[in-house]
Amino acid sequence: MVTSIRVVVGIIASVVCVLLYTVPVLTFKRVIKEASVGEFSCLPYILALFSALTWGWYGFPVVSNGWENLSLFGTCSVGVFFELSFIIIYIWYAPREKKKFVVLMVSLIMAILCVIVSFSTFTFHTHQMRKLFVGSIGIVTSMSMYSAPLVAVKQVMKTKSVEFMPFYLSLFSLLTSLMWTLYGILGRDPYITAPNSVGCLTGILQLVVYCIYSRCKDPPKTHDDIEKVISELEVAASLEDTNGCKP
Repeated sequence: MVTSIRVVVGIIASVVCVLLYTVPVLTFKRVIKEASVGEFSCLPYILALFSALTWGWYGFPVVSNGWENLSLFGTCSVGVFFELSFIIIYIWYAPREKKKFVVLMVSLIMAILCVIVSFSTFTFHTHQMRKLFVGSIGIVTSMSMYSAPLVAVKQVMKTKSVEFMPFYLSLFSLLTSLMWTLYGILGRDPYITAPNSVGCLTGILQLVVYCIYSRCKDPPKTHDDIEKVISELEVAASLEDTNGCKP
């Protein structure tokens, strides 16, 4: 019974998560339209790719016991596809110096992933120890990125306007973290439960701040202010997808 419920929860979490993965599509449509990345940073998507690869490996049967985390593996596979697509588009339109940096960073995370895969496969010989090793790395990766949604909260409190913190993005981010937390609890998996519990807290904080400041009258903003906030929130949205979707 618990297993069946966990499967259903995993499917729901995966669907919501995939929807969140599509958030940066509009940003990259603008990049393609303008044929330039401008001051836009690719680092959040590189970090998101590393997180998706790490948690995807965690959900693979070599680390997990059979396909107990099939939903996680499937979701992360979709995440890898999206993040790679975004990175390829960025490299195509970026100037030479930025291209070199992105290629270097992607090569670095792929090298680190190879070390993780090799070490967890040949050094540890039980699923429990492999999950401990890979899961711990995943937790550190996710927790270090959970400050991203706080960028939106900071901007709302600074401008006293919720214009740049969409309600539905915050709501679905909370729902995703909540579903993955429940998925982890049902599977008695602390490595999935822990980081997503933090995601629930940041999601609740965003909604509370939204409710408080949505009643405030929006102050006038200059064009430069709007451009600056949009740039910062594009970074936050990318990392928020990662946090909500990769436990």
